[in-house]
Amino acid sequence: MHWKTRTFYQKKMNHAAGYKPTDKMRELVKDNSALILVMGRFGISLGFGDKSVRDVCRAHRVNENTFLEVVNFVSDRPYHFESVSLPSLVGYLKQAHEYFLGFHLPGIRRKLIEAIDCSGANDIAVLIVKFYDEYVTEVRKHMEYENEVVFSYVEQLSQGFLNRNFCISDFAGKHAPIGCKLNELKDIIIRYYPEKNNYLLNAVLLDIILCEQDLNSHCRIEDKLFVPAVRLIEQQLKRSGQMVYTDEAESESAEKERLEVLSDREKDIVVCVTKGMNNKEIADYLFLSVHTVTTHRRNISNKLQIHTTAGLIIYAIANKLVNIEDIQQ
Repeated sequence: MHWKTRTFYQKKMNHAAGYKPTDKMRELVKDNSALILVMGRFGISLGFGDKSVRDVCRAHRVNENTFLEVVNFVSDRPYHFESVSLPSLVGYLKQAHEYFLGFHLPGIRRKLIEAIDCSGANDIAVLIVKFYDEYVTEVRKHMEYENEVVFSYVEQLSQGFLNRNFCISDFAGKHAPIGCKLNELKDIIIRYYPEKNNYLLNAVLLDIILCEQDLNSHCRIEDKLFVPAVRLIEQQLKRSGQMVYTDEAESESAEKERLEVLSDREKDIVVCVTKGMNNKEIADYLFLSVHTVTTHRRNISNKLQIHTTAGLIIYAIANKLVNIEDIQQ
């Protein structure tokens, strides 16, 4: 077999196998320069010399399996979502959001303003910037929703909590690529903004194209790695039978917080009320004025949102302020 043919088949076999922990990190970048962005989002800095993927990941405290699955996915190599560490992947996705919202998209806008006439004399230029700004607003809402709702849900899952009102399929069902509008913007500029020899505009167009590709890749990582990995955890929790629903946990936490907001004196008064004592009896028992007892009871009602003696009795028993045998029949 000719050496060129042998080299071709060897590369093809390596590509089919995927990257391994023992591969040199610089070889990954040599094969696919887009992996520089992936490394940055994992917090891996350059200057790693001839170190292996494993050594570089350990040096930067990065989950080796998660890094390799993302790298293999981006490089169109075999990947396994089952190997992913969700906390590590969520950290990666959050860093990607920060990169897009805090760096890349604002950078494109600055270059766009510099490349086209935004003085108001050119209506097309004004509309191009307006189109871009509206697009960035959509991307921001998309990513903030993921940060605040979806990733928070995953953090609860990692603690063993399920949510009756949300699951990852709800997110997956409405998750759509967010890079397609950049393709539309690129097309608008090419078709309707005639300006010759504008190197700045050509450069920003290239930035827009690369950003579109990066955003689409980001969305595919969420669809093909993140969503299946989360769904697997959901299934494992349900099969285990040991899951706790967040509304139950929140209810328990809320009751604990309510109890904690009562002062010691207010707790004493709750106990007295459960024993059938009126305001005068409570005042005498605790060496307070009737007016002070009345004020405390009003504050207790406002804090607990309980306005009946029966409700206070139930509250006191549930929160172990009294035993049921202590209650006056």
